This record gives sequence, structure tokens and C-alpha cells, in this order.
Amino acid sequence: MPTIMITGANRGIGLELVRQCAADGWNVLACCRSPENAHDLNKLAAASVGKVTVYLLDVTNAAQRTALAAQLKGQPIDILFNSAGVSGSWSTQGFGQCQADEWLDVLNINVITPMLMMQDFAANVALSERKIIANMSSKMGSITDNTSGGSYVYRSSKAALNMVNKSAAHDLARKGISVVLLHPGWVRTDMGGPNGELSVEESVTALKRNLATVTLADSGRLIDIDGSTIAW
Repeated sequence: MPTIMITGANRGIGLELVRQCAADGWNVLACCRSPENAHDLNKLAAASVGKVTVYLLDVTNAAQRTALAAQLKGQPIDILFNSAGVSGSWSTQGFGQCQADEWLDVLNINVITPMLMMQDFAANVALSERKIIANMSSKMGSITDNTSGGSYVYRSSKAALNMVNKSAAHDLARKGISVVLLHPGWVRTDMGGPNGELSVEESVTALKRNLATVTLADSGRLIDIDGSTIAW
């Protein structure tokens, strides 16, 4: 069966992705910052009959990334799904409110660490049959779609991720790896809030449907929840 590696696997979309992929029979490498506190994820792993393995990984921790890459050397990974991300405080993202420290933290987690994860695990993806890297982006990172302004911290982080993804799509094509961006929709999570249009179950079902048809021709795309392309 295919293997998927998921960061931020302890909650929200990441956790639901673990749940659905395990139910489909996939081998799931579930990565999170504090496995000892990831109670829902640990329950899933215990009930998965060996399909879900939980790994310690703070994506911002270089030593942990290096150690995990060494541990998984030679392991084919069909899909590397960079789900871990943060929004920053929505109350400090209007014009005149932005603070450098918070902005840098968001850029580190949303832009730099997905790139470093791609660097560290591209060799595993290249060994697989599916050969897909999926980076969780957002329509809020689309310059074309920005008609309201504001949200400077989060918008800029996803716009930067989009460019990182585009460059990686070019650079990894020679290895046969497709590198795509996914918009999960407006989802009812801690980040999306209680008024989101989609449940995590609905979002992940659609994300999986989109991933199922990805080929090298899709590399570099920002894929909307309905499968269409978002101009970014």
C-alpha cells in the first residue's frame, strides 16, 4: 500500500487526513511536535493495526528533521503532505498593527519549514510510485484573489509559499516529483473558526480526491477545493 507523511498530524485537517488515509489502508507517517500530548492521534494509531506510526517532529527543529530523515532513509513516501502551519493572531494583521516578531514566526513555519521538509524528504518521495509533494496553501495567498486587503502576516506567508512551491516544481520535475499547492476551503478548525463553510471531514475528502488525480502536468498548480486552479 502507498505511504503518506503528514506534518501537523495531531489536530484539524492533519488529524482527519491521518484518519481517512488509514481507513483507506494507507501507511501513514504521522508527525507532530508533542506526541505525548497528541491523545486523539495516539488513539488513531492504536486502533490502526499498524497503519499509523507517530513520529516526534517539530518542523522548525533542524535536529529533529535530520534525525527523522536518517531514520526513514530508503523509505518510499508516495505523498509528503506539509500540513503544519499557523495563522498568527488575526487581531494584529491590520494595517498599522503588524509586529515583526510574530510575522517572522509565521514566515518561518509557513514558508521556510515546508521548503526544508521538501529538501530533507525529496529523496524518499523520489523512491515512491506516486511521487507527490503537497503544500497546504490558501486562497488568501493569491494576489489575484485579494480584494479586501488586511491579513498581512498570513497572506504574505502563503504568497511566499506559493513561490517556493513553484520553484520546487521546476527543480524536482527532473526527479519525476509533482509539487502542488492545495487550498482546503474555509474549514471549521481552530484556525478557520466556527463559521467555516466546511467540516474537516468534508475538506479532507475533497483534498484526497484532488490528490488522487495529480500528475506531473499539475506540478506548480494552486488547486482549489473543487479541483479548479486558483490564479495566484
